[in-house]
Amino acid sequence: VQLQASGGGLVQAGGSLRLSCVVSGRTFSTYGMGWFRQAPGKEREFVAFISWSNSITYYPDSVKGRFTISRDNAKNTVYLQMNSLKPADTAVYYCALGTGSYGVRTDENQYNYWGQGTLVTVSS
Repeated sequence: VQLQASGGGLVQAGGSLRLSCVVSGRTFSTYGMGWFRQAPGKEREFVAFISWSNSITYYPDSVKGRFTISRDNAKNTVYLQMNSLKPADTAVYYCALGTGSYGVRTDENQYNYWGQGTLVTVSS
């Protein structure tokens, strides 16, 4: 299974970016998708989750109301729309896939496959 993340870049504070993550290779009947990020010198942190059916999404308070996760199962793609970006959002963003149809997954250990990361830099 390969996850290819893209869409990162440099943006001014208050701006927007949309990240994409394409899943290829072996397919699974159901899987949850998540986004995580890691800033320099910090641990990787959970950013967003979406269930297979799109019926469940979950965000930490740090991004709630600003970030939106969505997915297109026909395209095997998950998106992260990021609005009102802040310098604190600067990080490498990773998409991740967790097999099965379980509930909300916020722990990186609940994911089986990871993308390579895409850098988001927000200038002040």
